[in-house]
Amino acid sequence: MDDQLALRIRLFREGGRVRPEVAAFVADELNILTAEGQTVTENTAGMLTSHLMMALTRLLDGEPVEQFRTDAQVAAQLAENPEAVARARALSVRAGRELGAPLPASEIGFLSLHLAVLAQHSPA
Repeated sequence: MDDQLALRIRLFREGGRVRPEVAAFVADELNILTAEGQTVTENTAGMLTSHLMMALTRLLDGEPVEQFRTDAQVAAQLAENPEAVARARALSVRAGRELGAPLPASEIGFLSLHLAVLAQHSPA
């Protein structure tokens, strides 16, 4: 994870937009992706980072989550990226175990798309 992405997380946490445990969880997940060889930078993972932090915060706060509409194009992209879908599901399980906030199917869809984009920016 690069310095700019770490700054994004810190600003969300210090600004009170996300809980400290959510910021720590997301940072840990980004570090796992980095250790696995993904290119995790502000440019490649900024939107993923913000979306995940806000989704987990909404879940922990008992707020509704956005519904993810799967049209034919989105369904095709997810079908072409089963690794991203599997990774998003595994992250949801970890979020449930560590934060008590597993991601619902709608958020797993959003996260899968972010992870597919990240994979496109990373070495094969």
